[in-house]
Amino acid sequence: MTVKLLIVEDEVITRQTLSRLFQEEGYEVFDAADGRQMEHIMAQQDIDIIIMDVNLPGKSGLELAESLREHKNIGLIFLTGRDSSEDRLLALELGADDYLIKPYNPRELTIRARNLSRRIEQINSPKEFAVEGSRQYHFSNWILDCDSRCLYSPENKVFRLPKSEFRALELFLTQPGKIHDRETLVRKMLDRELRPNDRTVDVAIRRIRRHFEAHPETPNLITTIHGEGYRFVGDVEVKVAT
Repeated sequence: MTVKLLIVEDEVITRQTLSRLFQEEGYEVFDAADGRQMEHIMAQQDIDIIIMDVNLPGKSGLELAESLREHKNIGLIFLTGRDSSEDRLLALELGADDYLIKPYNPRELTIRARNLSRRIEQINSPKEFAVEGSRQYHFSNWILDCDSRCLYSPENKVFRLPKSEFRALELFLTQPGKIHDRETLVRKMLDRELRPNDRTVDVAIRRIRRHFEAHPETPNLITTIHGEGYRFVGDVEVKVAT
């Protein structure tokens, strides 16, 4: 499968340099200078990976990332000059797969994109063809594959989870029945401390629950324990793909 990669960067030289770099790596490359051009390309092409700057004319990269996660199973790498821990954390919370700072090492960028493209390929494969040796959690006819970060529904519909949501669900599945407070969850999800009025965990749990809500037998797998946190209540079986 040829991976379709979209570069969203308003600086012309950087955009051209990145396009050449990934064309040489065998990707089918498209480029856009802003969110409007990005949306036009995505309406015509099934894009697999987006490499995007944060600072863009019109809608910022962070605003675009939020809308992408509502509608697309798509890989997203931020490549930006903004070396702000706040921006980095917000990008990851919005579902970005990676965040690199300019100036970048071209080899590191292509390696990260290659690793991400492997996970994208896994989305288009039936669940029985999961990568050999990868760990899987089976519960209520759902499967979470840890190598690809894919969640498979009982009908074999595939959802590629952002890193933060994957880490939260993985924690629940490794310790079913245990109550996890928000502080524990945010450390697991984002490697940071819980902040005052922080709703990051609640937003992630809501997004995870959406996958289950269409199934009458599984809508309440993650329950809220008021004043304490969240708990996974299903039965879980761990398997290793062979």
